[in-house]
Amino acid sequence: MASLKEMRNRIKSVEATQKITKAMQMVAAAKLRRAQDGAQNARPYAERMAAVIANLAAGVSGDGAPKLLVGTGRDTKQLVIVATSDRGLAGGFNSSIVRMAREKISGLIAEGKDVKIITIGKKARDQLKRLYGDRFVESYEAGGNPSLSTAQAVGEKIAELFEAGEIDVVHLAFSKFKSVVTQIPTFKQLIPAQVEGGATIDLKGAAYEYEPDAEGILETLLPRNVTTQIFSAMLENNAGFFAAQMAAMDNATRNAGDMIAALKLLANRTRQAQITKELIEIISGAEAL
Repeated sequence: MASLKEMRNRIKSVEATQKITKAMQMVAAAKLRRAQDGAQNARPYAERMAAVIANLAAGVSGDGAPKLLVGTGRDTKQLVIVATSDRGLAGGFNSSIVRMAREKISGLIAEGKDVKIITIGKKARDQLKRLYGDRFVESYEAGGNPSLSTAQAVGEKIAELFEAGEIDVVHLAFSKFKSVVTQIPTFKQLIPAQVEGGATIDLKGAAYEYEPDAEGILETLLPRNVTTQIFSAMLENNAGFFAAQMAAMDNATRNAGDMIAALKLLANRTRQAQITKELIEIISGAEAL
């Protein structure tokens, strides 16, 4: 059994840890509101762009359709973008995204696909590097706050690979923020652009003529849509990370409190046992005299 001094030192250590977890919980809670607003404010823009693309795509077909919309006609070369956060201490937030991505990647490889990987966030890079390091194309840091410049850099890299014929299909793995207690690991296909089932704009029977033509507008919108979807995913991840970290630090603070209570009880019992032992020795010595 540990000595009374060792128990007191351990109690002080756990109390110091509890202060840290409580502070981290408060910081995460303060940052969550702004991150949540950022994720929710980005959704209408992304959804509206998807609706415009869906309406334009309805009238485009054949050889004149943009490749980003219809694809290359092949699916042998696949690119998987895995977006997580740079930091941990958020429960299973990052691991759930990576686990989903790993299952997707292993499934594609089993089908004989040539898979390439781009990671956004240090946790995605670190957790996938051991198994799939030879398939990495590029790694980016998510940063403390999502940056449009990072999303643009990823979008430009995707465009470069697609134009060079090195990829046919692009997938994006991230965590969709639903609520403070719920984040949903999500897979989204970016290329070819998925427009079926999207919310289209009701033209109320009107016919529109586009200048330039629909194909020209799509050529401009589709690359921008890729960047928008990536940036939106980064914002969703940011909100989900702070929500998960707040919950994880709250649990850690509660567990530390329970541990402190248990250690204090054990320390009191040990102290009482020592006092009782000393009294017995004193009484026994007195009786011997």
